[in-house]
Amino acid sequence: MDYALIGCGMISPNHINAALESGLHIVALCDLVEENRRRALELIPPELRGQVRLYGDYTRMLSELHPQLVAIALGSGLKKTLSIDCMRAGANVIVEKPIALSLADADAMIAEAKKCGVRLCVNHQLRFGPTVRALKAEADAGHFGKLLHGTVQIRRNRNKAYYDAGKWRGTWAQDGGTLMNQCIHYTDLLQWFMGCDAEEVFAYTDRLVHPYIEAEDMALALVKFQNGAYAMIEGTVNTYPRNLSDSLALFGQTGTVSLSGKALDEVQAWAFAAGPQSRDEALRHFSVHDLGKGHVPVYRDMIDAIETGGPLLCPAGDGRKALELVLAIYRSAAIGQPVKLPLGEAACSDFIGRFD
Repeated sequence: MDYALIGCGMISPNHINAALESGLHIVALCDLVEENRRRALELIPPELRGQVRLYGDYTRMLSELHPQLVAIALGSGLKKTLSIDCMRAGANVIVEKPIALSLADADAMIAEAKKCGVRLCVNHQLRFGPTVRALKAEADAGHFGKLLHGTVQIRRNRNKAYYDAGKWRGTWAQDGGTLMNQCIHYTDLLQWFMGCDAEEVFAYTDRLVHPYIEAEDMALALVKFQNGAYAMIEGTVNTYPRNLSDSLALFGQTGTVSLSGKALDEVQAWAFAAGPQSRDEALRHFSVHDLGKGHVPVYRDMIDAIETGGPLLCPAGDGRKALELVLAIYRSAAIGQPVKLPLGEAACSDFIGRFD
C-alpha cells in the first residue's frame, strides 16, 4: 500500500516508524521546510530511501503519486483542508488528534470520507494499548455494574521552548491549550469507557504561568454523562519541574480500576465482584493481544480496515466526540455556567481573547 506523510516535524518519527513496521510502501514525505523533509528521510533505512520523493507542495504530491494512505501530522487548524483534499484524491487518511478545531470542520471531514468511500481515522493511540483494551472489555461486559464516576489527571510540564518550536502552538486559531493537546486523549477515553456521550459540564480554565500563549495552561472540569455517571478532569502544563505520570480511574458499583503511566499500563487497582480479577486475567479472558507500541497499532488497525472493510477502533465520529467535550469545557469556563451537550456550532476560535 503506497503511503505518504504530510508534516515532517516533531511527531513525524512516530509515523515513519509505524509505516515501516506496518509494511507500508513509503512513497513521499511532504513539508514546507526542506530541512524537515531531509531529516525525516534520514529516518528511513538507506536501502528504501530511493523510492521516497520529497515534496513541499502536497497537492502536487497527490496528483503525481496517488497514495492509498496519507497521514497528516500538521497543526490542527490545517486538517480540514488537507484531509479533504487527500480524500478527494482517493486517499484514506490518518489525522493526529484532535480531529479538528471546530465541529463544523470535523463534520465536513466525516461527510467527505463517506462521500469519497475512504476511511478517516483519528490518532487516539491510548485506545490501542492492551491494558486499556482489557479495561474497555471489562466495562462492555458489565463488570463495573452501575458506573459511578471516573477521574483523569494529566500533569505535564511545557516550557517556553516548547511553544517557541511552533508559532501556531498555544493559539486559539491553530492549536488550543492543554485540554485540546495534552488532555484530549482522556476526554476520548472517558466517553469510550462510559459507553455514552457527555451530557453536561462545568469547568474552570486559566492561563496561569504562560503569558506568551493565547490559550489555557490549566483546566479543571466536572462532567455528567448520559448514563448518570460523573467524571473529574484535571489538566495542566504547569507541573514543576517535569511531567508527572498520567492517571485514569473508573469506579462502578461492583468494580474499580486505577491506571497510570504514559500508556496507562501501570495498574494500581483492578477489582471486580465478578469477572477477571487482574489485568493479566482480563487479557487472557478477553483474548486481548498486544498490537504494538505508539502509533504502530493505529496504522495496523487502519490498514486492516481498508483491506477488509471492517470497523476502525477509533473512527472519526469518536474523534469528534472528544473534540466536542473539550469545546464544551471551554464554553463553560468562558461563561462561568454549566453547559449542556450536544453543542450545535462550536470552535476553538470562539475563545480568541479569552485571557487578554
